[in-house]
Amino acid sequence: MNSLLHITNGDAFTDRLKSLPYKGDIITWREMLCEGKTISTVGSETFWKTRFEFLNENYKVSKSWFIEKTLKEYRSLCNHKQQDQIVLWFEYDLFCQINMLAVISWLKTHRRHAEISLVCSGKEKGSSKLKALNELTDERLAELYENRKVLTQDDIEFADYVWQLYCSDNPIRLENLGDFENYQFTYLADALQMHLQRFPSIRNGLNALENKVLNTAIEAKPKSKKAFVGTLLKTQEGYGFGDSQYDRVLTKLKPLFSSFNPVRLTKVGKEVLAHQTNFYANLREGNDYLGGALKYNFLYNTESERILKL
Repeated sequence: MNSLLHITNGDAFTDRLKSLPYKGDIITWREMLCEGKTISTVGSETFWKTRFEFLNENYKVSKSWFIEKTLKEYRSLCNHKQQDQIVLWFEYDLFCQINMLAVISWLKTHRRHAEISLVCSGKEKGSSKLKALNELTDERLAELYENRKVLTQDDIEFADYVWQLYCSDNPIRLENLGDFENYQFTYLADALQMHLQRFPSIRNGLNALENKVLNTAIEAKPKSKKAFVGTLLKTQEGYGFGDSQYDRVLTKLKPLFSSFNPVRLTKVGKEVLAHQTNFYANLREGNDYLGGALKYNFLYNTESERILKL
């Protein structure tokens, strides 16, 4: 009898999976590697130290919480050595796709002989909107599970390679990955494009997401910060962020807002949005990382859709 291990994208889906009749143990990958500095050696002491420092500084995550929630679950993964079939449950968005790469990179090193398969939600017939796992019916999840993609050695090597590039100090190398169609990662190319657009735009110093935040403020005219974050969550199209990530973005962009209750931009905020003022110098920070790269060491050219190194 083959033994099974499921690795999920978060607690909400773990709870759902536990209610379904699938055999095997379940591990939750509790990280958000799309934000902050990452080290390519997933699970190493340096890796976890780097992650804790980022989460503690930016999200006030305490050491005890980090040990209890993230490290304990990771140690549980390390202790599951016998399973010869590992099923990954991830989604189409940037948040999930980066976590997925890290997990596959870890499995490549530590579970060489296991069969790794992937269940990935996204496109659904009859829907223009991409779907999260928890938005699917039990029947649809069963269908995806039955038809899950068994990753070849080439798929695993490719995912690991993309993870190494994501953790490198130069995102330009990610731009030159052209052969996604040869691998079984349907949503990875779009997620990486979204990642590259998180570097500051050459036009006003804000990235695609930050510009969208300002645009939403003008168009939706939210009455409160809570309503503003709610609108951003509903219209985010592929980031997979939660409210804490949007709170962090708003904190960074605070100088461009005259008020959050109701939401109003300053005169400079409107000028930045109209590309009349460049806010790059005001935002630049020494240790703001995306993967392995310093965010403000690069610019994104929206016309050529290419990254420039400063």
